[in-house]
Amino acid sequence: MAAARQEARVEPATADREIVISRVIDAPRELVFEAFTEVRHLSRWWGPEGFTTTTRSFEFREGGEWDFVLHGPDGTDYQEWIRWLRIAPPERIELLHGESRDDPNAFESVLTFAPDGAATRIVMRTVFRTKELRDEAVEKYHAIEGGGQTLSSLAAYVADLARKGAEG
Repeated sequence: MAAARQEARVEPATADREIVISRVIDAPRELVFEAFTEVRHLSRWWGPEGFTTTTRSFEFREGGEWDFVLHGPDGTDYQEWIRWLRIAPPERIELLHGESRDDPNAFESVLTFAPDGAATRIVMRTVFRTKELRDEAVEKYHAIEGGGQTLSSLAAYVADLARKGAEG
């Protein structure tokens, strides 16, 4: 009976509903984390290759929101919204991301920032409400490639900041 009760507490696996992207970034963890916390940084690197970002409002705190538009290279605008759920500097950010505050298909992401020697390993784990929403994000919106490109942009941006900081 005790074993059955213990099994009931185990959460179901989310592997069929999640995307996990990671990258080692050649910059200190505090700097990589800061690139997520200040809008002056985010607007310089956020989004896949060829995209730009316009922020409407930004408040980085638990319960705060980031309302922004991603501008695609083909001229398409994508309305985006993020609520910061939990923040543990400089280790972890949990967020809810959708097209708007009332988006029923919004997904949760957890970003972790771990030291990797003098560099930082960032892991972005995104869980969708359903397998179908995850598959749509992968197939229609190229979420895996776009997430990798976004982390590449972040890596280039913070490496440049770290280099300038070391020079200055």
